[in-house]
Amino acid sequence: MHAPKVRVHNVNDAPIQAEGDYVLYWMIAARRRRYNWALEHAVAVANELGKPLLVLEPLRIGYRWASTRMHLFAVEGMADNAAQFADSGVHYLPYLERNDGDGKGLLTALSQRACHVITDTYPCFFLPRMVAAAGKRLPVRLTEVDGIGLYPLRATDQEKKRAVDFRRLLQKELRPHLEHLPEPDPLAAYTGGTAPVAQDILDKWDFLTDSELSGDLTALCDGLDINTAVRPAVVKGGWTNAKTVLDDWLVSGLPHYADGRNHPDEEVATGLSPWLHWGHMGAHELIHACLDRDDWTLDCLAEKATAKREGWWGASPEVEAFLDQIVTWRELGHHFSFRHPDDYDQFSSLPEWAQKTIAEHAEDERPILYDLATLDAAATHDPIWNAAQRQLKETGVMHNYLRMLWGKKVLEWSESAQQAIHRLIHLNNLYAIDGRDPNSYSGIFWVFGRFDRAWGPVRPIFGKLRYMTSDSTKRKLKMKEYLEEWGD
Repeated sequence: MHAPKVRVHNVNDAPIQAEGDYVLYWMIAARRRRYNWALEHAVAVANELGKPLLVLEPLRIGYRWASTRMHLFAVEGMADNAAQFADSGVHYLPYLERNDGDGKGLLTALSQRACHVITDTYPCFFLPRMVAAAGKRLPVRLTEVDGIGLYPLRATDQEKKRAVDFRRLLQKELRPHLEHLPEPDPLAAYTGGTAPVAQDILDKWDFLTDSELSGDLTALCDGLDINTAVRPAVVKGGWTNAKTVLDDWLVSGLPHYADGRNHPDEEVATGLSPWLHWGHMGAHELIHACLDRDDWTLDCLAEKATAKREGWWGASPEVEAFLDQIVTWRELGHHFSFRHPDDYDQFSSLPEWAQKTIAEHAEDERPILYDLATLDAAATHDPIWNAAQRQLKETGVMHNYLRMLWGKKVLEWSESAQQAIHRLIHLNNLYAIDGRDPNSYSGIFWVFGRFDRAWGPVRPIFGKLRYMTSDSTKRKLKMKEYLEEWGD
């Protein structure tokens, strides 16, 4: 079916060309077949027009922090998508830019024969600018569809700056959005055939072949003009791999999530953040799997909004704890980025109280200062911080609780909060598979007061910002095994 109107936004006013050859889905963020509102909407439009659907999944190389690690994860997703689309009748075109600029003109060329172009909403990094520029350039209607979370980005004009306030808003307004969820397999309703692609397009642009996608993908990515020093992650991209992780976590991790998620040794976090970031798995599928485990229905919802972390969903304690993370906290970050397109990654986006206390302590003595190279090398005096940085650098992921301490210490060891922000963004986006994401920026800027409140007592350097130390972290958390693996 068509996506709900609140999720659908026309980027331009160009006409829908009913005489075109196909409907084009420009897959840039929801890089998957399953639980995909944009794909479902594209299928509905194609069926309505009686046209076939063409899916273009491109990957450019000319962006900051492009590396073998990031590209390999994305291309592994393309290989998985090629298999997922193989039996659907939909023509799937995976395109990997081999040299910066090679992909220029591809979308425009495909749109010349399209009835309608549909793409994904994504409120971060270069994607919003890319979509806006395409809307001005394309000769046909360009529509973006928001499939990011349960609560659509355009469902409210209100901006909530604390999790408790956003949680209260969700509890008041989320119910109708839970009544209309994406289909597990949107292509099950597809009635079109295989979309034709002009030979001149196939000749001009070097699309990935089946043999390339089944071959040595690491060597393929290493041959590109990107940062090959950042080596592949420990996890592989694609929905199939994400589904394996999800199935294992539902059995071994979720039952212990409420009490164990902060402890590095417990290993009860989902670990699905990389696949969520790259769109290889959608939040809807993950949430559905958790609620289905509890035999949950809409009748379980509480009638009154309390803004409390537990109780409103009417689910088990472990599911309630997880939903507060993936719905409240994750979607709070996406809504913030959506409403702050120009400064979600800037010091100026911090709340006034945070900017004020940082300014008041800007001249405080900083007993220890490290340069960026020392931080990158995990060569500080702090073994816990070094372990977290080493895990990030070597694997592409970091334990979520330790990410908070990681950020607080960089603030303490930098000449200014502004310098600390730039360092954290660089290190995170360079190494984290889930970097360059609204959730990443939420985590980094939480260190400096975003979505938080003023704390006491007032401390040097931190002022009223929430304070964390490695000693208290070690006392509170189970991390002996973690430090044995990643410590100095």
